Amino acid sequence: MTSPQSSLDFDPTPLIEPVDPQRVLEHHKAQEASRKPTAVAGFVWIVIVWAVVAFAAVCCLITVVPLFIDLALLPAGPILVPLVLAAIVGAIVLMVRRAVAAGRREQETRYRLDRFAAANGMTYQPRVADPKHPGMIFWVGSGRVSTDVLRTVRSPHVEYGHHTYAVRRGKRSTTYRWGYIAIELGTALPHIVLDAAANNSILGTNLPTSFGVQQRLSLEGDFDRYFELYCPEGYERDALYLFSPDIMARFVDNAALFDIEIVDNTLFLYTGPGISTLNPEMWAWLFGTVSALQNKIDQWTHWRDERLLEPAAVPAGVPAGVPAGTPAAAAVSAPPPSRPPGVAVDGRRLRRGGGNLWIGLGIIVVGFVVPWLLAD
Repeated sequence: MTSPQSSLDFDPTPLIEPVDPQRVLEHHKAQEASRKPTAVAGFVWIVIVWAVVAFAAVCCLITVVPLFIDLALLPAGPILVPLVLAAIVGAIVLMVRRAVAAGRREQETRYRLDRFAAANGMTYQPRVADPKHPGMIFWVGSGRVSTDVLRTVRSPHVEYGHHTYAVRRGKRSTTYRWGYIAIELGTALPHIVLDAAANNSILGTNLPTSFGVQQRLSLEGDFDRYFELYCPEGYERDALYLFSPDIMARFVDNAALFDIEIVDNTLFLYTGPGISTLNPEMWAWLFGTVSALQNKIDQWTHWRDERLLEPAAVPAGVPAGVPAGTPAAAAVSAPPPSRPPGVAVDGRRLRRGGGNLWIGLGIIVVGFVVPWLLAD
């Protein structure tokens, strides 16, 4: 089977064909065994689970026993007590059945994705704790984990997956879930962010990081209607070279629903969860999007950072009396060295800003302070 990284033809059969529940169970057990937890870790986990169960049982008894005592004292107590008891038992059974069904669906999803990856030149990992990608969503919050990660075997590698992290603000904790595509580039590039206008709100960007307006670069045509482009100061000309009109058109036509980040040698596409799916139509769209972008961004491999150009280690001129053909004369007439791949320090990372903070303060001022002043 041809890898989807080089062709839009792919085999969706593992996503939709009937599966044997026994094979799904065996696949789940094999995955669990591959994690190889230590005996101590397994014992600690068992203790924690039983401690939680015991605590929940005690809480239920403290709540339910007085309720049944009060019900038994009512005239209709002999009827109410069995009814309430049956309702509680029924609710518990329903919750357990739903939990078991959800677990089986998750096991089946992982089984299908694993077989889909193998059939289409990819590898599959159900869970990657604290992945080391350089993208912005992988370095914020706590409890960082990527799930259902599919990665092409052939180079340039393309990775599809979901990523989750939690951000604590005071006593509250908010969990964020992303879908992402990571496309390997042929060379390191300046840090550039395309903030899609389609998924922003009145409060500004939906990205976990905002960037200073002095790094905002306006491009020609309708591109600014779809994306806000940020590049490091001093790299405006490089960004214009990378985002030529034909490449801008390709991003607008194929990736306007994604937030995009170029960092180091990887192009990231960010969206909501739903990347690693069992929907063949979604995979056809994802493969088509990646292929359309790769056909254009391959030319980025020719970019070089002029700030990395080392001066030629040759004399400024040939001393008088040195005949042509000598090493010194050959060195002077030789072409200058080519620029090495890579990015200078100033271009490797954008400087963060406080865009959402200022927008939030502005709304507070307009909504509360101004009416208060007018009332006076």
